[in-house]
Amino acid sequence: MSANTASTPAGKQSGSGFRIPRIPFWAQIVAGLALGVLLGWLARSQDIGWLKDTLDQVGSIFVQLLKLAVAPLVFFAILVSITNLRKVNNAARLATRTLLWFMITSLIAVALGLVIGLLTDPGAGTGLTPKDGRKPENAGSWIDFLTGIVPTDVITPFTELEVLQIVFMAAVAGIAALKLGDRAKPILALSESVLELLQKALWWVIRLAPVGTVGLIGFAIADYGWDLIGKYATFTADVYIGCALVLFGVYPLLLATVAKVNPVQFFRGAWPAIQLAFVSRSSVGTMPVTQKVTERLGVPKDYTSFAVPFGATTKMDGCAAIYPALAAIFIAQIFDVQLGIQDYLLIAFVSVVGSAATAGLTGATVMLTLTLSTLGLPLEGVGLLMAIDPILDMMRTATNVAGQALVPVIVAAREQILDRDAYNTATSSPIDDIDTGAAAVEAEQKAAVPVPA
Repeated sequence: MSANTASTPAGKQSGSGFRIPRIPFWAQIVAGLALGVLLGWLARSQDIGWLKDTLDQVGSIFVQLLKLAVAPLVFFAILVSITNLRKVNNAARLATRTLLWFMITSLIAVALGLVIGLLTDPGAGTGLTPKDGRKPENAGSWIDFLTGIVPTDVITPFTELEVLQIVFMAAVAGIAALKLGDRAKPILALSESVLELLQKALWWVIRLAPVGTVGLIGFAIADYGWDLIGKYATFTADVYIGCALVLFGVYPLLLATVAKVNPVQFFRGAWPAIQLAFVSRSSVGTMPVTQKVTERLGVPKDYTSFAVPFGATTKMDGCAAIYPALAAIFIAQIFDVQLGIQDYLLIAFVSVVGSAATAGLTGATVMLTLTLSTLGLPLEGVGLLMAIDPILDMMRTATNVAGQALVPVIVAAREQILDRDAYNTATSSPIDDIDTGAAAVEAEQKAAVPVPA
C-alpha cells in the first residue's frame, strides 16, 4: 500500500497537517442544548434584548427550513410509499397490520396518560385560573377534521401547509398510479427522483440541528423563564414521565414479547432519529432519518418506505395520546369541570381515531382542540398550555418518532420479513454515516468484484 493511500487516524498529524477530530452528532446536539440554556438564562437574567431576539431568529429559521420541505416531502413520500406496496408480498396484509399496531400502541399510550393524570392531579395548586386562558385562533372539531381533508384546489394545501389535504391528494395519486400500471412508470420514476432530491436537501438542514437547538432552547428559556415552568411543574413532569414510560417501558416490552428481539438494539439503531426529533419537534422533518434507521434495523426498504411516511403523518403516541389525555384532565381541573368514565372513554377514542389531525407538524394544538371540543371543555384552556408547549413538544415528538420506527419492526418481525442479522448488528452511528451508508455499501460491493488485469 502506498503512503498516499494509508489511512491516518483522526487527530493525528499527516503530511498535510492535523486532521480535525470528528465530533459525533449526538455530542453536537448536547452541546447545542447546553449552550442554548446558558444563553437563554443570560438573556433573561441580564435582560439582553438583542440576544433574545437573535436566539428567536436562529430557532425560527431552523424550523422554517424544516417546514419548507414538509409539503413536497409529504406528497412525494406518501405517493411513492403507496406505489412501493406493489413490490411487497401481502401488501394489504402489511398495511392492515401496520394500522392495527398504530392503534394498539396509541391506546396503551392514552391509557397511561389518563392513569398518570388521575394519580397526580396536574391542575391542582398551579395558581392558574380560567382568566389565564384564551381561545386559539384555529380550533379543531370533527366537522372541520372531516371536511378539511378534501382540498378545494391543488395549490392552497401546499401554500397553507394543510398536511392532511396533501396526504389525501398523495394517496389518491398513488392509488391512481397503481391502477394505471406500466403507463404510470414515467411519473413514478420522476416522483422517486424528486423524493431523493428533497431528502438530500433536508439532510443539509438536519446538519444544522445543533445550531437550531441553541436558538430554540435558548429562546424558550429567555422568553418563559424558570418561574413559568414552575407553575406547570406537575403537568410537565407528567408529560415527560408518561412519554418515558411509553418510550422505555411499553416499547421495549412489545419488542421483547411480540417481536422477540433485543430492545437495546432497537434504541441503538433508532437513536439518531429519536434525538433529532427531540430537537426539531417535527416528525415529518425527521422522517428521512427515521426511514434510514428503520431500514438499518432490518426492515425491508419497500415496506419501510410505506410504513414510515404513513406513520410520520398519523402515528403520534406523544402528541395525540399521552398529551391530550393529560391536558384534558389539567384543563378540566382549572375550569372546575368533573370528568366521568364516558369522558375518559371519549379521550381514548379521539386519541386512537383522530391522531391524524396532528399531521406530523410542530405542536399538537389541533389535536388538543379536537379533544376539548369532543368533551365540551372550554377551548380557552388551550391558551393555558401554549407558553409551555415548546418544552413539552420535544419529548412528545421523540416518543412519536420512536413509535414510528417501532411498529414497522414489530410487523416485520411477526411477518417473518425482518432481517435479524441486520437488526442485531445495528449501531447508533452518526447522521453522516446514515446518509452515506448506501454509497459505502455499493462501493464495498464494487471493490469485492475482481477486475481483470
